[in-house]
Parts: sequence; C-alpha cells; structure tokens
Amino acid sequence: MIERADQLVLNYVSKAADAAHGVLRADQRLDFAKRLRARIEAERGGSQNARDVAKVLARFGDPAALVEREVRRLAEAGVATKRDAADFGGVATSGVSRADGGPAQTPGTGSTLRFPSVVDDHDEPPGVRAYRRIAQERLEKQGQGRGLPFAGLRRAAMSSANPMATGGRDARTIVKEHPRETAAMVILIVAALLVPFRLPPLAIFQVPLVVWAAGGALVLFGESWSLRDKLLGIGAPLLGYSVGGVLVGGLRVGIEAGLQAFVTQFFDVSGTMFMIGTGLGVVWLAYRLLDVS
Repeated sequence: MIERADQLVLNYVSKAADAAHGVLRADQRLDFAKRLRARIEAERGGSQNARDVAKVLARFGDPAALVEREVRRLAEAGVATKRDAADFGGVATSGVSRADGGPAQTPGTGSTLRFPSVVDDHDEPPGVRAYRRIAQERLEKQGQGRGLPFAGLRRAAMSSANPMATGGRDARTIVKEHPRETAAMVILIVAALLVPFRLPPLAIFQVPLVVWAAGGALVLFGESWSLRDKLLGIGAPLLGYSVGGVLVGGLRVGIEAGLQAFVTQFFDVSGTMFMIGTGLGVVWLAYRLLDVS
C-alpha cells in the first residue's frame, strides 16, 4: 500500500517533468520537479493511503498546466526559458532586461522557495471556495454510490485502471487494506461451494455449516461493516436455507402432498437456497466494504 501511494506521486512528478521537457532548461526543469515534489509531500502530510494521495494530486490539476504557470512565473521574473530560446531562433541570451528597466537577470536564477498555489488554496475569493467545496461534496457523494448506484463496485472492477481515475480504489487495494474482511467473504463462499459434496458431518454438524460459522465469526469481528451489514451478510444464508427452503419446497409439493413429501423437498432445495443466500450476502458485504471505503 505504501509503495502504491509513493508510485502515484512519482508518476505525477514524472508527467510534470515530461511536460517541462523542451519548455524549461535542464536546470529549471530539475528545480521545478524538486519544488513540485516538496509541495506534494507537504500537502500529503505523510499519508500512505493511495486514495488520499490521489485526491491531493487531483487538487494540483494537470501537470502540463503547472508547467505553463512555471513558465509565466519565470517570464514575470525576467528569466529566459528554453521556449524563449526557441522563439529567438535557438540563440539564448545571456541576460534579460526587466520590464521596469532594472538590471538584467541571468537565466536560471528564477528559483523560489515557494511553489505556485494549487487550485484550492486560500487566496481564492470566499465565494469561489464555498461553491467549490459544495461541488466537491456532491461529487464525493456520487462517488460513494449515493448519486450513482453501485459506483463502488464499478470502481473495484477497474483493477487495472489508472488509480488517479478511480480515486486510488480498485480491487487489489481493497484486498490489501481489508485482509480480515476479504478472508471472511472467501470463507463464506467456500461454505456455499461445499454444499453439493455431501461431506460426512463433524460430530453432529454439517461441514458447510461449520465453515459458515467460521466465516460468520470473522464477519462479526470485521471493523469495516456496521452491525446491520454484518447481520445481513451472515443471515442471508440462513434465511435462504430456512425461509427459502420452506417456500420453494412447499411450492414444489403442493398443499395436499403430506408432511413426508414436504420434508423431502425441503432438504432437496434447502442446500441450493443456502448457496443462493450466501452469494447474496457476500455481494452485499463486498458492496458495503467498497462503499464505506
């Protein structure tokens, strides 16, 4: 997870350096990349969460736009860039006169200790900041699935997507951040898959029931789900087995078939209904895990 967050920063700085190639001189490009990396680390605040880092980088905006701002800053300071040299037919001047008639400055001396402000810094008008915050909150709500149903599942399916486009969230990231919850869901799936094999019972308990109990215990100890989500996730298999078995078994035998026929049909379909209930419960747990993350 730490490597992934650091890789996001490295990729962003590399894009900015590539955009500066041919625009800034080598020394200016190196200084620009160093200051950009330092500003990102300051905004990042030591966070190793890929999603938080992706949000920080998103606030900086397009790397090419940052390069253009750096060019304008150097031009205002009277410092020549590689683009200026190209504009003069490839001949770089040894000094550039200032617009106010001041002494010329030697190229390469335009470094500053402070990187240009990012798009949401405090120097914006209060009204702009307020409306920007409202818009960002609405977008975050949509990304969490309130405005766009199952948006979390769609983001997780993009396991090979650019993490900048998915908010740093994909299937692999979720698995790394929530190993206990992932193991619980896997165990519940295994319990459902064991139903058709008719394994000998352990003492008086069927093997799928024992495996389901182990998975349910892990679900209860999970920290990423609410109590309601936990009960729905581990209760769905039991509801499928009992309620589903009764309903489907009753429909298959009819009213006048007798108790024995009903019991036979119940045990014939209850295993299948248990598997269906487990699948629904795991899907719900996975969705909620992605949504709250």
